[in-house]
Amino acid sequence: MNMFLKIKYLLSFISRLILSVSLIILMSSYLSVRSDNDKVDSILSIYKDADKLSIPVSNVSFLPKPKISSRSWIIIDVNSEQVLASSNPDLKVEPASLTKIMTAYLIFGAIEDKRLDIDHNVVVSEKAWRTVGSRMFLEPNKKVSINDLLQGMIVQSGNDASIALAESMSGDEDSFVYLMNREAKKIGMNSSNFTNVTGLPDPCHLTTARDLALLSINFLKKHESFLHYYKQKEFTYNGITQTNRNRLLWSDSSVDGLKTGHTDTAGYCLVSTALRGDRRILAVLLGANNEAIRTEESLRLLNWGFQNFDTIAMFEDKDSRSLEARVWEGVSEKTNLRPRDQLWLSVPRGRAGDVKLVMERIEPLIAPLYKDQIVGVLQFSLDNQILKTINLRIQNSVNRAGLFGRVKDMIRRWFGN
Repeated sequence: MNMFLKIKYLLSFISRLILSVSLIILMSSYLSVRSDNDKVDSILSIYKDADKLSIPVSNVSFLPKPKISSRSWIIIDVNSEQVLASSNPDLKVEPASLTKIMTAYLIFGAIEDKRLDIDHNVVVSEKAWRTVGSRMFLEPNKKVSINDLLQGMIVQSGNDASIALAESMSGDEDSFVYLMNREAKKIGMNSSNFTNVTGLPDPCHLTTARDLALLSINFLKKHESFLHYYKQKEFTYNGITQTNRNRLLWSDSSVDGLKTGHTDTAGYCLVSTALRGDRRILAVLLGANNEAIRTEESLRLLNWGFQNFDTIAMFEDKDSRSLEARVWEGVSEKTNLRPRDQLWLSVPRGRAGDVKLVMERIEPLIAPLYKDQIVGVLQFSLDNQILKTINLRIQNSVNRAGLFGRVKDMIRRWFGN
């Protein structure tokens, strides 16, 4: 009987010991989770710009950048959002009628949000009628549809149409300009300031090639369904036919946009884009000396981008295992880490096999983990230069395991370390 009591006391002692150790480990786990959460915040603060435009791919190309006759230019692969090459991309210049890309961007957003009806008729104000510069020849107090105004602004580059559209959405031009600047800050156009909706000269109305590229990429990704306006070669209104000033529409069938601009102070400008196969290239050229140079140099940039670089789709389903990670204290021991969206990578032609991947992530990964939670970054490098950095996110949520499962993993980690 005494032996039985001794065994009973011993088992009771062991149980209390196990409980005490479990509580200690659970507290350690809590502190560990707090530490890992701090690490997530650190990664977010360091790599918060990870998904934006990356370094020029031409930096790791054997080919020299093209010599282009303009004050400023930049060429972007729209799929990967990588800069292929640039010259003075952050030089502040007057955008002239390239301003109308932002005007259209906001109008298309309002149409998609059902705040504007494309078939709705608006009354032309005297201000719109009196606007100087290029015109679609609106008449005061006459009704005109939003659809016709869009063609007048985009195809004919009508300043009167731009004013009429701004008034139809915001009531007056000043209110619309406020929305333009707010949207510019929202999408990262930090070197831009708009003072009007037309692009008429103003010393405070400024932007850069990089900012215009950023705006145009957002435009193409959000409002591609409206590109048919930019491919339209001519438009007739009030008995007057005017042709699209983007002469690339006649010289290359793959070109489907985007906008021309010209004033004496801005020079000749063009944001052009072309789709060949599943690749889209965007070129921004600012400050050419004449219309012919603007057209020829823009086409040369587009051809140079398509011919000398490859853009490849990364991490399709068959490659998902390469981003598998161990999870601790969860109902599942494995999870996949993925980019948020379809990932494309641009490289000099023929050099895709030379790209190296470096992954930096939280270790250990402790449940719970949530879908799309950022837990690290993935860098693509070529010749020891970073081509692109993207955030890595949890593909599927992982719930915490029960007490026994958590204690088991804690002991494994404890002795494993």
